[in-house]
Amino acid sequence: MKLNKILLVGNPNVGKSAVFSRLTGAKVVISNYPGTTVEFTQGYTKINGIKPVIIDAPGAYSLIPTSRAEEVTIRMLKESDLVINVVDATNLERNLYLTLELLEKNTPVIVALNMWDETKHKGMEIDVGKLEKALGVPVIPTCGLSGEGIKELVRHMPKAKTKKIGPLTDAERWKHIGKIIEEAQKLHHKHHTFLERLEDLSIKPATGIPLAILVIFCAFWVIRLIGEGLITYLANPFFEKLWTPVVMKMSAFLGKGNFFHDIILGKLVFVEGQMDYSQTFGLFTTGFYVPFAMVLPYIISFYFVLGILEDFGYLPRLAVLMDNFMHRLGLHGYAIIPMILGLGCNVPGALATRLLEEKREKFIAATLMAVAVPCMAQIAMIVGLVGQRGGIYVAMVFLTLFAVLIIKGLILNKVMKGKSPEILVEIPPYRIPQFQSVFKKLWMRVFSFLKEAVPYVLVGILFVNILYVLHIIDALSGIFAPILHNVWGLPKEAIGALLVGFLRKDVAVGMLGPLNLTTKQLVIGSTVLAIYFPCIATFTVLVKELGIKDMLKSAAIMISVAILVGGLLNLILRF
Repeated sequence: MKLNKILLVGNPNVGKSAVFSRLTGAKVVISNYPGTTVEFTQGYTKINGIKPVIIDAPGAYSLIPTSRAEEVTIRMLKESDLVINVVDATNLERNLYLTLELLEKNTPVIVALNMWDETKHKGMEIDVGKLEKALGVPVIPTCGLSGEGIKELVRHMPKAKTKKIGPLTDAERWKHIGKIIEEAQKLHHKHHTFLERLEDLSIKPATGIPLAILVIFCAFWVIRLIGEGLITYLANPFFEKLWTPVVMKMSAFLGKGNFFHDIILGKLVFVEGQMDYSQTFGLFTTGFYVPFAMVLPYIISFYFVLGILEDFGYLPRLAVLMDNFMHRLGLHGYAIIPMILGLGCNVPGALATRLLEEKREKFIAATLMAVAVPCMAQIAMIVGLVGQRGGIYVAMVFLTLFAVLIIKGLILNKVMKGKSPEILVEIPPYRIPQFQSVFKKLWMRVFSFLKEAVPYVLVGILFVNILYVLHIIDALSGIFAPILHNVWGLPKEAIGALLVGFLRKDVAVGMLGPLNLTTKQLVIGSTVLAIYFPCIATFTVLVKELGIKDMLKSAAIMISVAILVGGLLNLILRF
C-alpha cells in the first residue's frame, strides 16, 4: 500500500492533536490551506523505512460541511492515501457518525479509539473485537496523552484496507450506530483504584513533574542509604579485618621499597591505625578496594532501585513526561532511559542508545551522556572527596554538569541537521514488582559490571604505577602543563588522574585526593574528569554504536568542552 500522505480526521476535542504529536515528534509545520485562512498542521513519521507526511486536519463533526474548516477537511480527504479516524472512546455514539461517513468514501481507514484510559475510569467496557467486526476496519485503542497504543497504530498503517459501505441516509447511519453501541459497549459503575489514580497523576505535567522530582529524590536517597550501609557493614569490615592481614603478609614477603612491591601493593598508607586503601595505588590494595568496596555497593543499590522502577512501570511515563524537554536537546523522551542507565554505569547507558533509531539522535544522546552524566561510581567518588569540603562544592560540580548538558544539547540540536523524532513507547499499567524478577536482573547487571569494570581498574592501576616508576608521568606533566596549570589551575601531578580517566573515571577522581588540592582545584579537577572523555569501556561500546568517525567527532567535542569549562570555572572561582 502506498503511504505518502496520512490524514488525521476526527471531531473537535477528541485528542487528535495529542495523537498527531506522538506520531510526528516536535518539529511540525503549521500552514494555511491554499486559498483559505484555515490552518492545519503537518509533520512526518517513520514507517518501514519511509517517511510519509501526516496531516492533522481541522476538526469536523460531519462530511456535510457547516464551516470553512470542515470544507478543508473534505478536500484533504481526496488527496490522502490513508485516513486515521481519531474517535473519543468516551463519546462513541457521537463520534461514529463521522466514521461511517468516512467508510462511505471508499478510503482506507484506521480507527484510533482515543482516550482509552478514560473508559476504564468511567466504567465503560468496549469490546474492541466486536467494534472492529462491525466497522470492518482496524480499531486500535490509544491514549494520546501517554502514548499508549501509538506503536500498534503505526504497525497497522501499512495493512489498512478499504471497506465500502452505503451510501446511507442520515436515519440509516444512526440506526447502524445504535446497533454497534448495543453490541460493543457496556456501562457499569467503576471506582478508581489507587494505582489508576497514580497513573493519571504521574503522566500530567502539573502533577507528574513534582512527582518525578520526588521519585528521583527518593530513589537516590534509597541508593545512598543501601550503598552506605553495604560499605559500612560489609565492605569496610571485610577489608579491615580480613584483607589487611593478607596484604601485610604479602608486603613482608615482597619487601618494601622495590619495584614489585610498588606495583602489586603500592606504598602502604595508614590513617589512625587503619590502612587507607584509596591512596596506596597497588593492584591488590586500591585495585581491589575501589571496585569492590567503593563502587560495587552503589552499583548494587542503583540497579536494585532501577529494577523496581522498571517493573513498576514508571520509566515509560518518565520518558513521556520528559518528551518536550528532551526535544529541545534534539532527542525524544525515551532518551532519558540511556541517561538514567548512565547514572549507574555509562556502559549500559551507551548500549541503550541503540533504542534511538536515528543516527543524529544517537550521536547527541551518546555525547551528552558521556560528557554530563557521571556513573554512580564517579558520583560516589565526587561526593566522598569534594563533599569533605562542603555540600555547596558538590552542588557546584553537578550544577555545572547539568548546565553543560543543557547548553551542549541546545547547540547540537541547532547545529546538526535533522528533526526531533517522534516518541513511540508502550505505556504499561502500574504493577507491583515481582522481587524474584528484580533480583534476577540485579544479579545479571552486577555480574556484567564486575566483568567489565574490574579488569579495567586493575589495568589502570598497573598502567599508572609503571608510568610513575619510569618517570613518564613527569615528562607528560611538562607537555600538558600549559593546559593543566595556566587554563585549569591544576598542579602538574594531576596528569596521572587524567591518564587514568581514560581507563576508569572513578579511580581518576580518587587519585585527586592525595594531591592536597585546594577546594577550587578539587572542584575543577572533578568537573573536568567528568567531562573530558569516557572511560575505555564506554568508549569501546560507543565506537561500536556510533562508528569510529562519529566517535572521534564526539571525543573532539568532549575534549574541547572540558578545556572551555575548566577554564571558565578557574576564572569564576577566583572570585
